[in-house]
Amino acid sequence: MTIRQTLEQEEHRRLDPRAAFSDRSLGRPVPEEPRETDVRTCYQRDTDRIVHSKSFRRLMHKTQVFLQPEGDHYRTRMTHTLEVARIARTITRSLNFNEDLAEAIAMGHDLGHTPFGHAGESALSDVLGKPFRHNEQSLRVVDLLEKEGEGLNLTHEVRLGILGHTGEYIPETFEGQIVRKSDQIAYVNHDIDDAMRAGILHYDDIPRAITRILGETHAQRINTLVCDVVVTSREAGKIMMSPEVEKAHRDLRTFMFDRVYKNPVAKGEESKAKTMLKMLFEYYMRHPEALPEDFLPQLSFDGMERTVCDYIAGMTDNYAVDKYTHIFIPAGWEIRG
Repeated sequence: MTIRQTLEQEEHRRLDPRAAFSDRSLGRPVPEEPRETDVRTCYQRDTDRIVHSKSFRRLMHKTQVFLQPEGDHYRTRMTHTLEVARIARTITRSLNFNEDLAEAIAMGHDLGHTPFGHAGESALSDVLGKPFRHNEQSLRVVDLLEKEGEGLNLTHEVRLGILGHTGEYIPETFEGQIVRKSDQIAYVNHDIDDAMRAGILHYDDIPRAITRILGETHAQRINTLVCDVVVTSREAGKIMMSPEVEKAHRDLRTFMFDRVYKNPVAKGEESKAKTMLKMLFEYYMRHPEALPEDFLPQLSFDGMERTVCDYIAGMTDNYAVDKYTHIFIPAGWEIRG
């Protein structure tokens, strides 16, 4: 028996019968036979494929709420992803579900996010004339765009967990549902932390009706939410929060939309970012020859609009600024004599 097979058997001994077991995966888009020498389960392999991908590395240069903030300690998509993965693993372990699957979904869930956060998502929605949804783009990244068009060939459970981390589709696995809930817990709370660092919020600004239930500090709120998901889900037999905590969390999200996400300090540069991405989109639509060489073959089967959209969606914040500067801002020059 191989090490991988031993790990798969151990899952059956220690995990909840409703868990997504590695040896019962519904497989990959392109079937792969496990290597005899591989010590990893299929979900562990998926995590490694995601972490070693180019799109994952780019997450460190994509901002969260504050566009290109001045300071080293604001969240990026990378740090957000790691925080979601840690919360998801904690909940998954406590409920005896498959941590490896939850980690893989969490690591891949935001690969399709645009530069400049939701401002970029809004800009692409405008130019496409239809909603651009980052969860759908994340699935497109792992299925089609990574590895020069080959994709990462991830398992069915990871792929649909990535798709269902937000939006109407709810993942079929408990692990995918846990990542969905972990994402909600992570982003609201770390956005509070960043907003306080930026001076937009202070501890006393959060309504007492919310802090009384969730806690006063970042650590207290995370602990309350995670523990509540674990205890309530164990009793209910499905992934959920208690009604009281769910309402407090929903009220906190509403508060953040009113005070931070729509705040002119946080969003003051958003219109500039949207204009910049729209101008880049229009430029590449007129000049497809300016696309990187590895995107040119895509034009023949995806068409101009989809290819340009994929290119811009994959940009980091700084790369988008550099491209805009190179294309639209006159370069300095000097007369030599």
